[in-house]
Amino acid sequence: MKLTDILSGNCNAAEWESKGYRLPKYDIAAVKAKTFAEPTWVHFGGGNIFRAFPAAILNEALNTGQYDRGVIVAETFDFEVIDKAYAPYGNLSLSVSLQSTGTIEKTVIASVTEALKADYAFPDWQRLVDIFRNPSLQMISFTITEKGYTVAPADLERGLTPVLAMGKVAALLYERWKAGALPLTVQSMDNCSHNGDKVKAGVLAYANYWAANGLVPAEFPAYLEDETKITFPWSMIDKITPRPHEKVKAMLAADGFEDNEYIETAKHTFTAPFVNSEEVQYLVIEDHYTCGRPPLDLGGALYTTRETVDKVETMKVTTCLNPLHTAMSIYGCMLGYTLISAEMADPDIRAFIQKIGYIEAMPVVTDPGVLNPYEFIGTVINRRLPNPFMPDAPQRIAMDTSQKLPIRFGETLKKYIARGLDMDNLVLIPLTLAGYARYLKGIRDDGTPFEPSPDPLLAELQAIVAPLEIGKPDQDWSCLKQLFSRKDVFAVDLYEAGLGERIEGMVRELYAGPGAVRETLHKYVVAR
Repeated sequence: MKLTDILSGNCNAAEWESKGYRLPKYDIAAVKAKTFAEPTWVHFGGGNIFRAFPAAILNEALNTGQYDRGVIVAETFDFEVIDKAYAPYGNLSLSVSLQSTGTIEKTVIASVTEALKADYAFPDWQRLVDIFRNPSLQMISFTITEKGYTVAPADLERGLTPVLAMGKVAALLYERWKAGALPLTVQSMDNCSHNGDKVKAGVLAYANYWAANGLVPAEFPAYLEDETKITFPWSMIDKITPRPHEKVKAMLAADGFEDNEYIETAKHTFTAPFVNSEEVQYLVIEDHYTCGRPPLDLGGALYTTRETVDKVETMKVTTCLNPLHTAMSIYGCMLGYTLISAEMADPDIRAFIQKIGYIEAMPVVTDPGVLNPYEFIGTVINRRLPNPFMPDAPQRIAMDTSQKLPIRFGETLKKYIARGLDMDNLVLIPLTLAGYARYLKGIRDDGTPFEPSPDPLLAELQAIVAPLEIGKPDQDWSCLKQLFSRKDVFAVDLYEAGLGERIEGMVRELYAGPGAVRETLHKYVVAR
């Protein structure tokens, strides 16, 4: 069983389907031909998240029979991905959905019709120019990570042959302008706040620099600013796509699926002919398009307003997912856990984050309307975090905690204050913040040391709690005032908010000695 068999006609469909593989229901060759002649969508970034999500939902749209165009992927960073993960398999891949039950679902993705290297050094660049000059093009999109939107002065100075992604996109948009100022939507699908603005800022940085230096007419940046021509919608994307999993590889091999080798490029991109990802996914997109769009809603994407996209992101980041992740990572590190999924089997930790979400944060949740906050949390707790295939670790989640606390908990505290709600209703959020003061010591509950995760303020905050000793109840606790009054870490002065003294009391309990973290966590979770 090989992916190329599907293209060559040597595929025994009955065998594949008997082993649980979903094959494309559409004519792959016909879709490829139509897309080549009249492309509608180019996606920048050929990594695992693209194949597991945007390409997969387009695959579902094609399976409905209501659409007939594929997606063209353009890689801007690691060209070996094209050579090793796309070309040998005719651009097909296998999407493996990792179920929380420990089973997998397998779908062959054939929606990618071309895979191009987005660089002037390759013949593919002229193909991209031709595509951008084609009136049929409706949308370009991105999963290049937030770093991909970087603009560097040295790259600006390269003129119309930049190296970085935003410069290349600006150069291609210039080709579209020269072809008649044709309309287009520039759609980020990266997991960063207000992502459309980041693309727009990056592209305009190049366009404005070129115009100021006489390399392009002033009409070009004006074209990019004209929302009747070019739009930069926001989106919220949420789906975990870990590296190819050893267990998945073994399960596929047992089926007789041969395309299961691991690929690591010279730039240390980890991929494979298959891509494994969690079963749960969300893609909420601002519906602001200038010349039509591929119907990704047929595959599960939600189209809505910019305001609603922002509300969905706020719901996720301040209530329904990110705060739960941070709370369990702080205590998971102190209790010796190395897997998030293993933490979810701990009744204290499970109840801890469940009550934070449902009881303490929910009264001030931002309800976007298109997704139910209660259902979102239920999915997080019952399907996402316990997933045995997810190798995520509390140590990774705990990175940059000082930068996350103001958003993940500070926003909830500010809403409580603004609405005049009773702060006595908050117990487990204060316990999370108290736990941070104990986490900074780098000593597990059993007394063994651990290395706190990287954080720009780690050394500074550790110095504050350095005078404190575990197992010494009568020591001077005054240093805590210096920590918990910091608005840059907690978004509010916790003493002014009426929580400082209560949190200090919890810190004293957490510092009582070996076993105190577990005892304190259990005490407050049960009481709540």
